[in-house]
Amino acid sequence: MTASTTTNPLPVVVIGAGPIGLAAAAHLVERGIEPLVLEAGASAGAAVREWAHVRLFSPWAEVVDPATEKLLSPTGWVRPDGAAYPSGGEWVSLYLQPLADVLGERVRYDARVTGVARAGRDRIVDSGRQEQPFTVHVEHADGREERITARAVVDASGTWATPNPLGANGLPALGERAADGRISYRIPDLADPAVRERFAGQRTAVVGTGASAFTALAYLADLAKEEDGTHAVWVLRRGITGSTYGGGEADELPARGALGLRAKAAVEAGHASALTGFRTAAVEPDGDRVVLVAEDGRRSESVDQVVVLTGLRPDLSFLSEVRLGLDERLQAPTELAPLIDPNQHSCGTVYPHGAKELSHPESDVYLVGMKSYGRAPTFLAMTGYEQVRSVAAALAGDHEAAARVELTLPETGVCGGAGLFDQPDAEQGAGGGCCSVPTAPEVLSIGLGAPAAASSGSC
Repeated sequence: MTASTTTNPLPVVVIGAGPIGLAAAAHLVERGIEPLVLEAGASAGAAVREWAHVRLFSPWAEVVDPATEKLLSPTGWVRPDGAAYPSGGEWVSLYLQPLADVLGERVRYDARVTGVARAGRDRIVDSGRQEQPFTVHVEHADGREERITARAVVDASGTWATPNPLGANGLPALGERAADGRISYRIPDLADPAVRERFAGQRTAVVGTGASAFTALAYLADLAKEEDGTHAVWVLRRGITGSTYGGGEADELPARGALGLRAKAAVEAGHASALTGFRTAAVEPDGDRVVLVAEDGRRSESVDQVVVLTGLRPDLSFLSEVRLGLDERLQAPTELAPLIDPNQHSCGTVYPHGAKELSHPESDVYLVGMKSYGRAPTFLAMTGYEQVRSVAAALAGDHEAAARVELTLPETGVCGGAGLFDQPDAEQGAGGGCCSVPTAPEVLSIGLGAPAAASSGSC
């Protein structure tokens, strides 16, 4: 604990009471810094609750932050079996909500952050800027507005609220908004009778190539076994190659590899058909159904529903008055972006990173968790936990601990990030992928440099 820790009476505002935001609060408490967590939802893990029916592909051992256990253990909390895989609902009920309860009044619900700025300074003003605290504007569920003064801001609000649209150019496809009643952006919960009725006996287009799309295809394939006429049309921007279904049995996260294998089984069993090389430009009505139209003019078959699972993006609107340094492509911090760029990293080679890589021209503002990755799709919870440990150390003035970041990540299993999926198959490497023989993960410390470039043909 440093002098600055004990003499600054202002809290560190943490935006979001999800897994990374709550972990950030726990690390701050451990450092003797008072956090104030502002959550837009009515309870902890509000975003996770919306996908409560989906099982994580990371086990309990990788989704519980060590610092949080120090807060939970005195309450009699027992850590779940580290080898088991929780659902989103279990993650909330068995970990996130108990953690928020321990933090008590440090967590405020129904408190949506609408703006962050330096006190009395818009983003233009230089004079006296660094000496000013932050003002955080909050809107409560009852319409009441509040302004909170903070010594630092840690934005762990995630990206769940801003899914990417259907259009291949990053903008909504023509007709996408008008067809809203037939388009959803979440994995359907087919255990919900109303949702099941919406998809049973229907033809559904599933757009996307990641773990969420695999999950949706697997769910719909299971439904097809029970409900005649149920069929999925898998819409991909590229062709199907050896890497399309991920790492399979070679994936160091077995549950994630299994998702790809289930998607493959759905196609091979005829429960799903693939529409490849298809970049959606428009959605057109066709009676009670809709048709997807590609940029090259091709048209899909008529479908009843469209499930768009093309990734997520950060909401930066409430940070417009602070000076962020963001990569122009990923919308991630400029020093972090090269380490996670899906145009370059095809096998999840995410190097250790912490407060230094997460910093911005505006000091004491950090984007952490999913939001720190911008539009990159390869975030894992354990990455976020290491981020907030480093950030808390930096805010406490312990720069040695902040720089001493070690992180071991399993191979992603999905070769070719979003930026590589659109390349011709011949440009993706021999065999259509490079994850058949995963390399051993490396443990590094910040400031010691990234691994040497891999030899030709490897990940």
